[in-house]
Amino acid sequence: MTISTAEFAALERQVRALTDRAEITGLVDGYLLSLDGGRFDGEWARRHFTADVRFTSPVGSHEGVDGLAEHEQATLDKFERTQHVGANLLIDLDGDRAAVRWNAVMTHVHPAATQRFRGEEPGGHFDVGGTFTGEAVRTPAGWRFRRLDVRAVWTTGRGPRTLTPEAAETLRALAGPA
Repeated sequence: MTISTAEFAALERQVRALTDRAEITGLVDGYLLSLDGGRFDGEWARRHFTADVRFTSPVGSHEGVDGLAEHEQATLDKFERTQHVGANLLIDLDGDRAAVRWNAVMTHVHPAATQRFRGEEPGGHFDVGGTFTGEAVRTPAGWRFRRLDVRAVWTTGRGPRTLTPEAAETLRALAGPA
């Protein structure tokens, strides 16, 4: 059986799309798993983001890859450990860029010192259900996030002892009227 040039070109496009989707899925999964590893540095930031990244979350915003690792480290250092689980990944490919969206459940275990300060038993945690939306772009080093926006949809438990003004406002809004 032989295939025509047009059929071969269509197969090439399909393989490229499948490969791109697999690589972007790997970027998302690798990023989420890295949040639970607790080691953030410039190499971490460049492995997941472009130099001109725009990152927003309930705890604040950051532009550019420089300093992004420190931003994440300061956020996650408020907790003893975390677990970030993503699902329902949507990828809308458009050449060398892709719109991405996924849901996540994020568990943040408070340090024992926080629990003692609050007069509570160790192991207390702050859970967040949210969405990640953004844009990934193809770079010479592979797919990277150019924009990532994290939004909290719901929370349970008490947040960390110290919050940025943005995070405090988000928690107030999610709690609803008093």
